[in-house]
Amino acid sequence: MLGFSIALITFVLDQATKLYTFYIYDLPVKEPVELAPFVNLIVVWNRGISYGLFQQSTELGRWGLIVISILAAIGLSFWIRRTTAKLLAASLGLIVGGAVGNVIDRLWFGAVFDFIQFHIGSWSWYVFNVADAAIVAGVVGLLYDSFVLEGRRARK
Repeated sequence: MLGFSIALITFVLDQATKLYTFYIYDLPVKEPVELAPFVNLIVVWNRGISYGLFQQSTELGRWGLIVISILAAIGLSFWIRRTTAKLLAASLGLIVGGAVGNVIDRLWFGAVFDFIQFHIGSWSWYVFNVADAAIVAGVVGLLYDSFVLEGRRARK
């Protein structure tokens, strides 16, 4: 249940922040909004995957990313059901919740709505959303579980 609960919380937080920022706060009209000297709110439509890789300019590419994301979320959900390791379940839940959140964007907008920008001066590192942050955190947890905790579990 832990992994699925985290997936649901991640999905709800992601969609709530996107809906609020886009429709209620009306970021497309107000951008850029400086939150801190190193964080802005801006609108970026990501038609690729993380870090803007594999940009898709066709409907076939868009639907391909949707199908791949859904299949990945389903596969990871089976993994969540089988694991008893809490960090592993939580990490997989973050990835599933983030993936589904970004699938909704692709279905609704045709691209993923990214809006949080980290930068140093004029150098911009990354524009992301809650789903992207959850996916990255989930991958970090998955790597930690695989390289550190799995070895400890195997020794028991």
